[in-house]
Amino acid sequence: MPDPRVIKLVVFSDIREMDRAIEMCSTCPVKFEIEYRPYKLQPSLKEGQEFEKREWYESRFGKEKADVIHRTITTRGEQVGINFLFDGLITQTTKAHRLLLKAWRIGGQEKQLPLLHALFKGYFEEALNMGDDAVLADAAAQTGVMPREEALQFLQSEECLVEVEQMMVDVRKKGVTGVPFVVIDGRWAVSGGQSAETYVQIFKKMSKSDVPPSPSPPQPTRAA
Repeated sequence: MPDPRVIKLVVFSDIREMDRAIEMCSTCPVKFEIEYRPYKLQPSLKEGQEFEKREWYESRFGKEKADVIHRTITTRGEQVGINFLFDGLITQTTKAHRLLLKAWRIGGQEKQLPLLHALFKGYFEEALNMGDDAVLADAAAQTGVMPREEALQFLQSEECLVEVEQMMVDVRKKGVTGVPFVVIDGRWAVSGGQSAETYVQIFKKMSKSDVPPSPSPPQPTRAA
């Protein structure tokens, strides 16, 4: 039996629909390599700034439109098993992105994806503060990325900071102006909140292709 086709996915932001698609392709002759990359939704938001979610939405869109957005997101979340909360804070998430990059370097997708899922759940469903070192360190420990104290030391350092900031700059230079955004096999891009069924169609078609994937976009490295 030939080896399964390897599909490399570089993901920016939400991956719930992709997770569903991968489950739906469990019997397909494919293997997935998934890497999460950072994207800064609010470039003007400074490190340490905090805003109440509800107040932030209302100040940006107005109360009426914010209510519509909340209802739409809540309905969509129920369809895919996410119980969205609109409590909690909006903060800059650079530290979370640094931790996710560190997880990738420690153990690839086996370390990064469980942490990513934990952080998404914490933010969207538990209203946890993604700018809080203690919250991030707890997630790192609970998902087996590193012990809590080690995670705290990492977060209080500047390790991976230059790399994460450069990755955020690079993705905008490539024309990515919103998320979700997925690069498939280094060749094709899928933007917007696509359904699992859309990804399934792509994956099944690719499972029958002999075209090898392009190398993943390189990660920036700190100069010596």
